[in-house]
Formats: sequence, structure tokens, C-alpha cells
Amino acid sequence: MRNLNTYNNSSDGADNEERRMKPEIFLPEDYRPAENEPFMNERQLEYFRRKLVVWKEEILKGSQETLVELSNSSRNIPDIADRASEETDRALELRTRDRQRKLIAKIDAALRRIESGEFGYCEVTGERISLKRLDARPIATMTLQAQEAHERNERVHRDD
Repeated sequence: MRNLNTYNNSSDGADNEERRMKPEIFLPEDYRPAENEPFMNERQLEYFRRKLVVWKEEILKGSQETLVELSNSSRNIPDIADRASEETDRALELRTRDRQRKLIAKIDAALRRIESGEFGYCEVTGERISLKRLDARPIATMTLQAQEAHERNERVHRDD
């Protein structure tokens, strides 16, 4: 993952104007949110915002590379087994990119929660989501306990 301090404030129009008015928050390269500082203070929010933006940029870059590869691989392969293997690889790559497209939507939603002040709080209970969980999965919207309960409930209703 790229250095979080390399993020520049080039987002989309209205957000970009609003960010220009805010002073840039300096984060040391080794900064990690800590439990002994105020929860979701400016530094923590900036850390997670940068982490999300870098993640999104990496996904978009990978998508561009996939498009180039797919457009270059449209060749006629005479061997049936090789052709089947290439089609399987292509289908897998497209499925992966579709999952990443959905992930981008979750990243965008997390960025909106940062802007609205809702980031870091469980959408079910309103409790704080642990910093360790957010660092591992910054798109998390529920505490670990709420997520586990949600998944148990899904399993119960899926079997119906």
C-alpha cells in the first residue's frame, strides 16, 4: 500500500472545494490510531480517509490494467483446452473486478461517513467500532458483536 501522506486533495468538485478550505492535517508516516487518544479525532479521521482513498486508487488502477489485458487477450486460440483455460481465467478476473466495483461503493460510503461524522460508529448499536477492526477493515459499519449477530441472523433466515 502506498504511503498515506502522498494523498493529494483531488477528489470531485464540491468536496474538493470544501477540502481546500480545511488545513492539511500532518500525519507522521508511522502514525496509527491509538486507544489513548480521543476517538475519531481529526488525525484518526484523516488517517482512515487517506487509507480509504489509497485503497480506492489501487483498485481503480487494477481495473484499468484488467481492461488493457482483456482487450489485448482477444486472440484466436486454436487449442480447445487452452481456449477454455483462457475463458475461465477471463471469467474469474471479471468476477473479481465486479466484487471490487462493489467494494468501491463501500469505500465511497465510508468516505461519506467520515465527512458526515458518522464514521467509526456502529450503524446498529451506535457504539464505537474498535480501532483495530477499522484499521483492518476501514469500510466496517458494525462492531464485531453486531456483525456476528447479523451473520447468525442471515444464516438462520437463509436456511428457510
